[in-house]
Amino acid sequence: MHLILTGATGLVGSACLQQMLIEKRITKISILTRRPVPMASDHPKVQVILHKDFSTYEPGVLAKLEGAEGCVWAQGTGSNSVSKSAYTEITIDYPLAAAKAFSGLATPFKFVYVSGEGATNTPGMLTPYYGVVKGRAEVALLELRKGNPNFKPFSVRPAVVDPSVHPEIRPFIPKLPLWKSTISAGLVPVLNNLWKNGVSPTADLGRYLTELAMGAGERLTGDGIEGDGRIVNNRAFRRLAGI
Repeated sequence: MHLILTGATGLVGSACLQQMLIEKRITKISILTRRPVPMASDHPKVQVILHKDFSTYEPGVLAKLEGAEGCVWAQGTGSNSVSKSAYTEITIDYPLAAAKAFSGLATPFKFVYVSGEGATNTPGMLTPYYGVVKGRAEVALLELRKGNPNFKPFSVRPAVVDPSVHPEIRPFIPKLPLWKSTISAGLVPVLNNLWKNGVSPTADLGRYLTELAMGAGERLTGDGIEGDGRIVNNRAFRRLAGI
């Protein structure tokens, strides 16, 4: 099986890449990235495609992706790290452009979008900006499916992403500023004890996102599932991942 991955140098993307590398059923991984991916260096089943403009895909790029059956879109940035217009472009425009370009690569084609807990399709006055924008991205992917039933999108909403028990990715994930790492070190153990549904362990998250991209693309059911079976909140992720 051939899968596409973006965001492979980030926290969630690193978790997905590590899972894809050890998954025997995956024979090829095409990574779209702006810079080298140290975890994938010289791995025989990895194709690293240096790609500068994520709003467009030339025929030569699509030719390299031929035969891919799914994609995990883990590319992203913090809403406070860039301007609002840049955040909208990265969070909505880039994944939507990719979904449109990739949807004809296979039948069906599964597109797994890494959203975030707090995203909503019905924002209110108190909804944070990132929740509004990610919610718009989720809706746009569902709308794209209406015109192409072979396109199978999923949006997964991780909460506090925790790599503390995932040593395989530690050397490759971005280093947090001291204040952020201090807060995380104190917050995650508390959440794990008091509110496990607020935590997304990276090993399980990477496995679940990868399995969604590998699957048949059928709609999901049960507690925590929205968007006609295609939006998965963190509680549902933990339930479906068996944690």
